[in-house]
Amino acid sequence: MEKPLTQHISFNRPAFHLKDYERVGGYEAFRKCLTLPPAEITALVQESDLKGRGGAGFNTGMKWSFVPMTGDYRHKYLIANADEMEPGTFKDRMLMEGNPHQLLEGMMIAAYAIQADISYVFLRWAYRKAARLLDRAIAEAYEAGYLGSNIRKSGYGLEMYLHTGVGRYICGEETALLNALEGKRATPRSKPPFPQISGLFGQPTIVNNVETLCNLPPLLNNGPDWYKSLSRGQDAGTKLYGVSGHVKKPGLWELPMGTPMEELLQDYAGGMQDGYQFRGALPGGASTDFLVHQHMSVALDYQSVAAAGSRLGTGTMIVLDDRTCPVGFVHNLEHFFAQESCGWCTPCREGLPWTEKILHSIEEGRGSPYDLELLSTHCQQLGPGHTFCALAPGAMEPLQSVLKYFREDFENHITYHRCPWRH
Repeated sequence: MEKPLTQHISFNRPAFHLKDYERVGGYEAFRKCLTLPPAEITALVQESDLKGRGGAGFNTGMKWSFVPMTGDYRHKYLIANADEMEPGTFKDRMLMEGNPHQLLEGMMIAAYAIQADISYVFLRWAYRKAARLLDRAIAEAYEAGYLGSNIRKSGYGLEMYLHTGVGRYICGEETALLNALEGKRATPRSKPPFPQISGLFGQPTIVNNVETLCNLPPLLNNGPDWYKSLSRGQDAGTKLYGVSGHVKKPGLWELPMGTPMEELLQDYAGGMQDGYQFRGALPGGASTDFLVHQHMSVALDYQSVAAAGSRLGTGTMIVLDDRTCPVGFVHNLEHFFAQESCGWCTPCREGLPWTEKILHSIEEGRGSPYDLELLSTHCQQLGPGHTFCALAPGAMEPLQSVLKYFREDFENHITYHRCPWRH
């Protein structure tokens, strides 16, 4: 995301060092921020309508505005959520491996806006290359005087640390992340109080996704109107869109927010591989509902995808083709979600393994018509409002939509006592 232009994100160059990043305008936005009142930075970001790129799509500046700017607080914290464990999602990894300083600058801007004095990158354990590059970038930033006390004689100081998680999907939920960072069991917290008021170690805390933070330097350099002008849809800015599956050119692209689904699949991902036909796609990672042929013209922004019955989520699409069993496809996802339940609440702890076992039975040819009723019941009872956090409701999204769009495939498994794709 170094430029506001359509581009394919790849590993074709080494990660930027600090001097490389400064040569293309790096840290200009942060230096500018140090001359402005923190409230003005928050107002600019709120006006720009930058929405969180981790999946929730909440206005970033508004989220910051809930942090108290007066009062006697020991510390304030800014945390980059880099625990990217959503199946099919790899956008944050590419950002950190290609330009770690852009993430650091975004964190500095966000930290200054809320007057945080301590910041953390909470990184997925498997991202070892990103860890090395972030370690180097943080050291370079300290050496250049962008981190530490009295930064550039502004009176503002910020310390930054890299924390590598042990590898649990639930740590992507911001309050579970905070518990993990405190050395506790990674279970979500009851809200309220919200992290903006009582977060890490009971202090005001903001947790933002990596891609969200990487949007901040160009936004601050060019202003809210410029940022809004980049979009083709109802939401502002650009978005990192990814496509995986049996397409000709799987990958990741920075495109205007609101790019149509068909354009992403055909013009950028190159369409389906020879011998494969499109059946559907999860538009924003594994915990989103399927979109099918009738949705090809949908603009990939938060409101349009929601109107089509799904969520934009992370914006990284997983494609289902006509040679892949949809029962096996969703069984694989539910197996992952069942393993990753933190076990805190009963519906998720017990319901997800039960769902996974039913799907396994159907896939192996041992299913019955009653199993489809059980799966539909689980979709309701594990849905929003019935569990402590969003893990189980997210797990039900691909399941409820696969039952809606590909029910005949389930019925064939049950009628013929076998998976048609395996025999």
